[in-house]
Amino acid sequence: MAGTQRSSYYDRHLRQGPALIRARKPLTKKNEIHPFEKADSLEFLGEKNQSSLVMFGFHSKKRPHTITFARLFAHKVLDMLEMHLDVDTFRQLEQFKGAKFAVGQRPIVVFSGTAWDSPVANEYTMAKSMWTDFFKGEPSDKVDVEGLRYLVSLSVEEEGLAGAKPPMRLRVYTIRTRRSGQRLPRVEVDEIGPRMDFRVGRMQQPEEAMLKEAMRRPKTTEERTKKNIKTDEIGDKVGRVHTGRQDLSQLQTRRMKGLKRSRDVADDDAASDDEVKTDKRKKN
Repeated sequence: MAGTQRSSYYDRHLRQGPALIRARKPLTKKNEIHPFEKADSLEFLGEKNQSSLVMFGFHSKKRPHTITFARLFAHKVLDMLEMHLDVDTFRQLEQFKGAKFAVGQRPIVVFSGTAWDSPVANEYTMAKSMWTDFFKGEPSDKVDVEGLRYLVSLSVEEEGLAGAKPPMRLRVYTIRTRRSGQRLPRVEVDEIGPRMDFRVGRMQQPEEAMLKEAMRRPKTTEERTKKNIKTDEIGDKVGRVHTGRQDLSQLQTRRMKGLKRSRDVADDDAASDDEVKTDKRKKN
């Protein structure tokens, strides 16, 4: 959504969204919203459109080409981050030649730079979390490796000596595999756009109680696995029982009459043994 004043670069940036993510709902009407001063209207529109991640565009002389990311929990603002688009380095998707990726493909998101993993919560750690939610898409248990055909790179340089906050650089590449004569192929990347650089602005940290509630995982309804009990392919429940070592030396077996040797067979065997002994004596 956009505020009462927005730049043409915001409209161009907004058009790049469908190429990068699948789920979105743009609101073209201008809204008198100031998220950091009063977020009631933002929360109302988020609840009305069933959206937990909001991107808000605004432009003014003090804050030119501003984009604000806001996350909602229980229809209330959880946290917000303000970013300013650098129009000098901005390039649209149409300005790059070459093959484009299909809508719905999952990207490989790479964060380069130590600022993303700072032990102290700051603008960059919040931005990493928001960018991850932005590109996450629908949850899935399995991902086809052959479908990973484009890469989203987000990099931050080291902080300068003057203490100025470095910009965030967003680049998008397509992945191509070539034969290498070895087991693993050679991987090449080509930039396909869009290209965006952002400077971080204001941010609103989440409240501790709300963040704890938002991070809490609900209890699943799945049945807990029991030890030595499993279900086979047919759906039958199969159990395994462990018993102690048994002493089989004192086992009383029942003698069957059918297993006893008859008297005639025993006499024939004895006669054959006598004939064998007689033949051996004659040879000697």
